[in-house]
Amino acid sequence: MYKHSIIPKPVSEYDLRLLRIFISVVEHGGFSSAANALGITRSTISVHMSNLETRMKLKLCLRGRGGFSLTEDGQAVYQAVLDLFATMDDFSLLIDSLGSELSGELIILCADQLDESKQHKMAQVIQKINAVSPNLHLVLDGDSISNIEKSLLKDKAHIGVFPSYQQIEGLKYQPLFSESIYLCCGKKHPFFNQVDTAISEEMLGEAAAIHPGINIDLAGKRQLEKLNLSAKSYQFDTRKAMILSGCYIGFMQQSFIQAELNRGEIRIIKPNSHHYQFRLSLVSKKTPREVKKVELLTDVFSQVFQL
Repeated sequence: MYKHSIIPKPVSEYDLRLLRIFISVVEHGGFSSAANALGITRSTISVHMSNLETRMKLKLCLRGRGGFSLTEDGQAVYQAVLDLFATMDDFSLLIDSLGSELSGELIILCADQLDESKQHKMAQVIQKINAVSPNLHLVLDGDSISNIEKSLLKDKAHIGVFPSYQQIEGLKYQPLFSESIYLCCGKKHPFFNQVDTAISEEMLGEAAAIHPGINIDLAGKRQLEKLNLSAKSYQFDTRKAMILSGCYIGFMQQSFIQAELNRGEIRIIKPNSHHYQFRLSLVSKKTPREVKKVELLTDVFSQVFQL
């Protein structure tokens, strides 16, 4: 346990410069690589590191035939420096946001493709954001649920839109909308021209079916347990293509297949008994770095989706 501050007080601009060089040396695994990255000579790096060790009265690293490595003190200082610069970044973001118009990136990540009606609602969200904060650079993109969760927790995204059947610590979930998902088959499938009463549970259990690729609610799990899950597809557009092939049955939102239903290319099988709820949530970090941006998004989504 250190009885004195690892980083000298007060911290001068020169100290900060030395600490940034120290971070570069650690991240590049040695003096030579750091010198190339920083555009300075190896001897200059060596002088700066010696000065840092002298000012701290600590041996931070070892270098020799065995290569570059941090001492135990060096490991502690490296972590403390990362925390210091993270705090400085947070402070800068806070100061920039106080009493000023929001600017910079506003990042929304979605795990699911949106049907036509949801696309129109998302368009309304974008319009409202642009009207309120025209200086924001909007980023709207898709990713997997796990990657979105990581991005939110690391403050790499402001809002996520994805199914929240499982919730993790550190994130806040607000229900966005819910829709029934029905068991379907395509026109080329043997079930297509059969009436529902002619399709037994045994027949359904033997037919090749698609797993949705995520954990779902208990009602949905009970539906899936009865099926012969021989394929997997998370995205609705790719799942629809698999159903249209006639090789598989699978669960789909009606809004995603309405055009195919109208054209007689897909049919719903036993809608009264073979369905479950698909729920999307608006997800954000409980303690986000850029609070005002998250609050703006939450307010706008609440208005548009009437939460």
